[in-house]
This record gives sequence, C-alpha cells and structure tokens, in this order.
Amino acid sequence: MSGEVREDRIPIPIEEQLRTIPAKTGVYLFKDAQGRVIYVGKAVNLRSRVRSYFQPSSQVSPKVRQIARRTAEIDFIVTETELEALVLECNLIKKHRPRFNVRLKDDKQYPYIKITWQEPFPRVLMTRRMENDGSLYFGPYTSSSALHQTLDLLRKIFPYATCKDPRPGRRPRPCLYYDINRCAGPCTGNVSEEEYREMIQQIVLFLKGQTEQLVSELRRQMEEAASQLAFERAAALRDQIYAIEKISQRQRIVSPTMTDEDVIAFARSDGEACVQVFFIRRGKLVGREYFVLEGAEQEQTVEVLTAFLKQFYNKAAYIPPKIVIPQEVDEALVIEEWLRSRKGDTVVLKVPRDREEKELVEMAAQNAAEILETLKARWEADKNKHLQALAELEEALDLPRLPVRIECYDVSHIQGRWATGSMVVFVNGTPRKKLYRRFRIKGVDKVDDYAMLREVLERRFRRYLEAQKEQLRLATSEEPWPHRPDLVIVDGGKGQLGAALEVMESLGIEDTPVAALAKREEELFVPERSEPIKLPSASQALFLVQRIRNEAHRFAIGYHHHLARKGALAASLEAVPGIGPKRRQALMEHFGSVEAIRKASVEEIATVPGITKALAERVKEFLG
Repeated sequence: MSGEVREDRIPIPIEEQLRTIPAKTGVYLFKDAQGRVIYVGKAVNLRSRVRSYFQPSSQVSPKVRQIARRTAEIDFIVTETELEALVLECNLIKKHRPRFNVRLKDDKQYPYIKITWQEPFPRVLMTRRMENDGSLYFGPYTSSSALHQTLDLLRKIFPYATCKDPRPGRRPRPCLYYDINRCAGPCTGNVSEEEYREMIQQIVLFLKGQTEQLVSELRRQMEEAASQLAFERAAALRDQIYAIEKISQRQRIVSPTMTDEDVIAFARSDGEACVQVFFIRRGKLVGREYFVLEGAEQEQTVEVLTAFLKQFYNKAAYIPPKIVIPQEVDEALVIEEWLRSRKGDTVVLKVPRDREEKELVEMAAQNAAEILETLKARWEADKNKHLQALAELEEALDLPRLPVRIECYDVSHIQGRWATGSMVVFVNGTPRKKLYRRFRIKGVDKVDDYAMLREVLERRFRRYLEAQKEQLRLATSEEPWPHRPDLVIVDGGKGQLGAALEVMESLGIEDTPVAALAKREEELFVPERSEPIKLPSASQALFLVQRIRNEAHRFAIGYHHHLARKGALAASLEAVPGIGPKRRQALMEHFGSVEAIRKASVEEIATVPGITKALAERVKEFLG
C-alpha cells in the first residue's frame, strides 16, 4: 500500500481539492466541516470517481446531493491494487461508521463462540472480539441469548469446564457441576489432557455441522468401551449419540451436493433492510442468522448486497467455498479474490440457477421479510430510535438544541361550526397524553383556519407567561402550561407558519422554534427559508413528525366530533312539538347540556321559564 492521508485542516474549496486527487486506485473519505467522516468509498480511478459526486449529472440521487452538500474536506489513500482498496475500505467503514455508508447495525457487539485451542485444556466461552490468538471462533451470532442457548446445549452433550483455569491441581475436589455431569473435572485430574482435548474437538465438529463424522467417531468409541466392559462409559457415549442425532434430525437436508455454502437474501421496507444468512454445512441447514443494515434507504439493491458481503465476511469466523447470492454484484471478481485470500482456498459467489438454490434464496428472503416486520414492531418502542429521530430533526431544522419537548397544534371544524383546537405533547419522542389539551374556539365565528390557530396558540402561551410570573416552573408533570417547548409544530403550510409566528412575536417569545408540516408532500416550512425542508423518506425524523401531526389531528377531530354530536342533538330538540329556538336555548342555558336534560325529571324540566309540564313530558319522551 502506498500513499498517505492528508492531515491538513485548512479550509480549501472543493474545486481545488478535486484537482489534487490522483487517477490511481485507492480509498476516498468525505468529511464534513467538523472533520467527521461521512462517507468512505473505493475506486479504481480516484480522480474520476470522486469528481463524479460533484457533477450536475450525479445530483439526481438525494443521497449524492446530501454527501456533496455536506462535504468540506476530501481525503484519500492510494493503494497498489483494488484488493488492497477493498480491505482498507472495509476497515475504515468499521472504524468510522460513516452516516452515508450502508453498514451492519451494531456490528461491534455481535458475539462469537470462542474455543481457546492454544491452551492445554481449551475453554469454550462467549466473546465479542475476534483476535489472532490461536483460538477457534464460530459466528457471529446476532443474539447473545441464542448463543448462550447453544452453549447450554453443548454442555449437556459435552461436559466441558466453564471455570477460568481448568488445569489439574487447581481444586482439591470437583465442583457441583462435576457431580451433576456438567463438567468432566479436568481441574482435579479426573480427565487427562488428551481425553479433554478430544472432547473439545468433538465440540468443534458439532459447531462445524460435521455431525455424521462426529457420530461415527462416538459410535466407534462406544463399541470399544463396550468390548472392554466399560459399560458406564459406553452408556454415556450412547446418550451423546442420541442427543446429537436428535438435533441432527431437525437439521433439514437442503443441498444434494452435500457441500458447505452460505445462502444470502434480504428484505427491505420503509428504508430498513434485513439480511438473512442460511448456513449450510455438508448439505444440511445447520443454522441461520439475520443482520440489520443501516443507511440502506437510498441505495440500490446491488449496493446493499455488496456492502453486506464486504462487512459480514470481513469478520466471519468461517468462509464456505460457495456463497449463494440473489443477484450479480459489480465487484464479484475482486470480492472473490479477497475471500480467497482470507480463506486460503477458492471461494465463489454464485447466483442461483437450479430450482433448489432458487427455492433456498426465496426461503431466506421470506424469513428476512418476516424478521423485518417483527423488528419494526419492536422498534416502535425503542428509545434509541426516538433519540435518533430527535437528533435528525435537530440537524434538519437547524435547531438550537435537541427537541426533547415537542408540541403540535391542529384545528378542526365544519364550515366554521363546532371549531376545536388540539395540543399534543411528545417528550423524548414519545407521547405524554396527560399533557394533551383541547381548546374550544370562542373568538372566531367564520371559516378562518389561521385565526383559529392564532387563538389556540395565544391562549396556550399566555398561560405559559402567566405561569412564569407566578413562578410555577416546578409544577407537576401533569400541568403543561409552565413548560416551554423546544419545538412547536403546526399542521399546515406557510399560512399556518405565519400565523404561529405572529402570535409568538406578539407575546415576546419568538425565539421558540416553530415549523409547519404540510400533509400533501410531507414538507416542513420554517422561518427565513423560502423553500420547504423535505426529510428523507425513511428517516426516523419523518416518522416522528408524521406521528405527532397525526396524533394532533386525531385529538382535534375527536373533540370536534364530540361537540358536533352534542350541538346536533341540542339542535334536534326543536323537533319536539312546541320547542322552538328560544325554548331550546332556555333549556340549554338552564341545564348546560343535553345529557343533563336527559337526566332531569319532568318536574325539573318544567321549572324552566316557558316550559309547561306537558312540554317537559314531551322533551323527556323525546330524549328517552
């Protein structure tokens, strides 16, 4: 590898930086104004590839536009070969986790099974780091609980020691695990080093999926023990064989070639991507794992697949000779060369041609789709997603701070009648329904959405100012008025934004950020910006503002319908013979609601001026 990363931090125009990039193979890094790496890529011709991001013809892609707009500095590393560039690209993406690269979610935390083969009495344990220390690794697994279940199962079949140092002489007597047949007792010399390592080798065969070879060897040992009249050992071996065969029966034979291969497919939905990997060993499906990808929402399928292959096999403990993928990838030859260098043997990427392979890919894709739906439901309650949404919103709207408290307002009416307003409150990205408030519009008697919104906002923020004067800053969480939001969202467009800003300015709190969310194009209008902001279609920020807006609309509509039903029922009193507008108004003023009239007795209704007992009986009969 040759070349160096340029370390200068003096702001240089992009045009000048582009002129310094050589037409050589290597890796490029785009950095923002704060020096953060936002994208890493490799190219056979660095100059041509990097310049393409800043050409008008490439600005069609929203992702390319964002990268170009945010890039303040371009670094590069020249390499001798494309293979070196690929390896370096993988390592840099893993190191910097750039926001615009497709990347494995939480890839640093995936657990492995580690067997310390370099030790006289190898240990079997879980680790989250692969090291070049002579140990054997299996994984990665996406679930630590699934890994622990595997270890528990192994220990029932192969009683390996779980202590930190199982060498003989470490204990005066065996522990409880030895008594319950969950440990062979190497620490007290109950098993020799040779015998113990043989058992660990059996675990290795089991994890590799080579159960036929393992059962054959155990059966040989069982017969030998029986011939030597070691019936207790023969019985233990028999139980091991039975347990392994029982597990093996659940491992479906899916490949008639009886070879080792991985089958890869993935599913996408609303910007999320989930990859399913089937691990086939000697023709049997011995395991499967799923992996979630970040930054895939604006990428083509081939780019997502290529990114996964590089990142997954950069850390995979085992690389099979064949990897079945759903479609061709542009970098297939260099990826195969890289995998061959890692494995030390031939590795091929293969697109399915025969029926069996196509069915396997389809099955993997179906599994990925089901997993993705399950994960999406789980993410609804994931606080990390909420925090991500708030951070994205802060950046997109250029807010002075994280919008921890967001209030959203909407109005609802029918031709100006039964007009209502709603206020919903989200704290840390989740609704706080105890803080919701409804407003019945009092000062607007015509169709004027802007005036209605101004009334709602003025009433809410006057309460805020009054609370500040009364020093109610430490009011309980069930009282919304003393708290000032980090962001106000109004349902609508530029008109609603202007109405909200008028209220804020008139009350002297114009430094509170305000935005308007238009339904049709899901665009956000903010002050001092002529063009609306359109959040990425699959961004967590967009999901959040849509949910907040929909909640405000639902809350306003609910109150509006309540008032409309109440008003319509009150108006229907005029259907009672002898009850006109004046008597209806008198009844409503006296009782306050139709429900109160319904609960009143005939005698109580008859006390209303102008209502005789006969009329009261008719009203009571009408209301049921």
